[in-house]
Amino acid sequence: MRPITTLFMLSSLDGKISTGSTDNMDVDKDFPAIEGVKEGLHQYYEIEQTTDLWSFNTGRVQAKIGANIKPIPQKTPVSFVILDNKHLTERGVRYFCALSKEFVLITTNPKHPAFGIKEDNLHVIFQNELSLQDALKKLKMDFGCDRLTIQSGGTLNALFLREKLLDYVDVVVAPVLIGGKDTSTLVDGESLTNKSELNKLGVLELIDCKPLKNSYLRLRYKVIG
Repeated sequence: MRPITTLFMLSSLDGKISTGSTDNMDVDKDFPAIEGVKEGLHQYYEIEQTTDLWSFNTGRVQAKIGANIKPIPQKTPVSFVILDNKHLTERGVRYFCALSKEFVLITTNPKHPAFGIKEDNLHVIFQNELSLQDALKKLKMDFGCDRLTIQSGGTLNALFLREKLLDYVDVVVAPVLIGGKDTSTLVDGESLTNKSELNKLGVLELIDCKPLKNSYLRLRYKVIG
């Protein structure tokens, strides 16, 4: 009773989803300036256009790439789900209302600016404590979300993994090594410390491995355990 989920990310060969450990470092902003990387970057965005019509992200990621300051956009057929407590401003919320077919905000902040905005396509899921499982059930039951593409940060991706809420993984690998132990990866979160926790791993079955142009690679997996 939840959507089928796909973790869809752009990653370096060493699994980094950012170019550095601070919020002013970002692959969307930085990859277009790197020789040998920028030439094939368009392929990721072209594939992104073919993903599910429901997209999950975080307010932190969206604020990082400018949602709070971007011009109000044209409407798209995509419905956006954003988990946010403090990063989206009123303008950021209005940005997503304009952009989305349906905009669902998940928050544990009773004073989030979204509560002061009245738009027909704005829906707020308020939780006293975050429960991804409950939020996904509500997306399915109340909004008809059957398939959901997840493009959040490493910490939240880890919650999806540990709670067994990932069905597929689709990664576009850029031909670059980034490094840095504090730079976010596909899946961050708390490390396992005991062999009894090995059931929390995400075991994968390869569906497709496709070389792209300019040394890019697309890897698609089904999560089987």
